[in-house]
Amino acid sequence: MPGPGVDALLGQLRCLQGRTYTVEDLKGGLTNRNLKVVTSDSTLVVRMSDGNSDLLAIDREDEYHNSVAAAASGVGAPVVEYRPDLSALVVGFIDARTCSRRDLTDSSCLERVVSACRRLHRGTPFRNRFDMFRLQPFYLKVAQDHAFRVPERYLDFMPQLERIKVALAATDTGTVPCHNDLLAENCLDDGIQVWLIDYEYSGNNDPCFELGNLWSESDLTLEVLEEIVTCYYGRFSPQKAARARLQGLMSKYGWTLWAAIQDGAAQLDFDFWSWGLEKYDRAVAEFTGPEFEGLLDLAAGR
Repeated sequence: MPGPGVDALLGQLRCLQGRTYTVEDLKGGLTNRNLKVVTSDSTLVVRMSDGNSDLLAIDREDEYHNSVAAAASGVGAPVVEYRPDLSALVVGFIDARTCSRRDLTDSSCLERVVSACRRLHRGTPFRNRFDMFRLQPFYLKVAQDHAFRVPERYLDFMPQLERIKVALAATDTGTVPCHNDLLAENCLDDGIQVWLIDYEYSGNNDPCFELGNLWSESDLTLEVLEEIVTCYYGRFSPQKAARARLQGLMSKYGWTLWAAIQDGAAQLDFDFWSWGLEKYDRAVAEFTGPEFEGLLDLAAGR
């Protein structure tokens, strides 16, 4: 339940000055505490960030500016107030249902999610770049510098990482504004459209990372990935599908270290280690699987 510290913070927000309101905690959020604040004429979400932003390479200024851009594109919540001095971002509450992995197996819902991605990607470019090939080594250094545990044999797959990087560079088509953290729970479905929330890891990126990340985060089937690629591009492309699969693999391999850092540093009552290890195990299966070489060739256009 909200306590004295929360009351003090809310009392300093300009959007709540002189107003009465009720407050409740929202479930979810692994790097923020999210509060639902209801006034007489509005419903808001106050996102309170924790102290691990630097360890996780989260830039709150980028998050704010990109949230504004996402709202302008019609897929993000309106930004009401940004208070870096309070580590708080206030956005409008979206009255919609939080998606689940199961929802993404439904073609109609999946189409709305992909449509939201396409609208975001066609919007105003974000102010920063997101690149898992740069973020992963940063996370690795953080984990090593702080002596956080990492999965056994994690470093054994770094050569494969370089091969993926080379293959993707051969058919690179530039970047678009991407969310980059498309857990099903970051998709809100109102039945007409899907809204994308939480822009902590947003940045300009390869659109196939977005598609592969969406597929990977919910551990969807290859048939669903084919559906995602077809819906996004208007036709199925084996090369784009291979690219999305490799970017999904990069997503699993990189976010494994995010979980390792959270396992060592976060104060939340959440099993980050098991969460990350599940991703790592799936990444290893793909690194060592019989399709890896063929995916490199397809993605590189060979």
